[in-house]
Amino acid sequence: MTSQYKFQGWLGLDPSSAQGKMQWKEYEPKTWEETDVDIKVTHCGICGSDLHTLRSGWAPTIYPCCGGHEIVGTAVRVGSKVQKNIKVGDRVGVGAQSGSCLKPECEECASGMENHCPRMVGTYNGKYPNGSKSYGGYADYCRAPSHFVIKIPDSIPSAEAAPMLCGGITAYSPLKNNGCGPGKKVGIVGVGGLGHFGILYAKALGADSITAISRTSTKKSDAMSLGADKYIATDEDPNWAKHHARSLDLIVSTVSSPSMPLEKYLQLLRTHGQFIQVGAPEDRLPAFNVFSLIQKGSRIGGSAIGAPHEIEEMLELTARKGVKPWIQERPLKEANQAVRDMDAGKARYRYVLVNEGNDAKL
Repeated sequence: MTSQYKFQGWLGLDPSSAQGKMQWKEYEPKTWEETDVDIKVTHCGICGSDLHTLRSGWAPTIYPCCGGHEIVGTAVRVGSKVQKNIKVGDRVGVGAQSGSCLKPECEECASGMENHCPRMVGTYNGKYPNGSKSYGGYADYCRAPSHFVIKIPDSIPSAEAAPMLCGGITAYSPLKNNGCGPGKKVGIVGVGGLGHFGILYAKALGADSITAISRTSTKKSDAMSLGADKYIATDEDPNWAKHHARSLDLIVSTVSSPSMPLEKYLQLLRTHGQFIQVGAPEDRLPAFNVFSLIQKGSRIGGSAIGAPHEIEEMLELTARKGVKPWIQERPLKEANQAVRDMDAGKARYRYVLVNEGNDAKL
């Protein structure tokens, strides 16, 4: 079958693309398989991962790279072997993952932990088993294996659903999997694209109290409006760790700075408390005294996005509880400026690119 549409999008050709120097070009998508779905992209969130990848921050990027892994649009082609209840015309989305081995002998895939599969394929800058590259959603169309394509509930607007598919699940998964709910006091480090989702989902999951932690009080009003009960401005109270010691059962850290005060964050944990890192710096985390863990029997861990069934669960909770992310819509044609603004920290709190369907202007 010959495609009736072109795969074209904003491509990063070298590390300078993270400075807003992407170029609009056509590219060859993943080789079609009958388990695939083609999506006409209407919305795509901008994630911090896009910037890290465009500039080869975490590792050398496979250029050309089309960023964007918070994709929502319309299914325009559905393979004959797609087992999910997806049909042409459905509103669907793809998050940060679009492949794993899915083999029955794979402990992770067989246990519903596809996001931890050793052969995970990212929605962009990845390689599929058939040798094809993966390309993201700063584009007109996206092709993805159906196992990782999610139907979007009718009650969630596309512009709001898009950033949930990476930013939302990255915050929701460690909260849900580490006991966030009634009886728990939760801290969220960083009030940004990820952190604001952390506050929203901690609230939706019924945490007893939510403490937002940031360097200054400039975002205090926003944090309280999102649902936080308390706020710690670490630059404004030299004794903040002492004043709030042993106050939290669970901390989810969304910041990605190698200079963050990790040891002081650990002081905030109660006995058997947990510190879960989701922000991914391009350098190492700072050293800390191991007695910060030993004395209280606390734990430090990490979390990576979420499996497809977790995304579906999160979207169901979102629809049921009326979770509303704070987003700012930007035209896809202005993707380069939006990337620059994202890197400058101007987003409040998630940019979403809107594909207006006007190729002449792109």
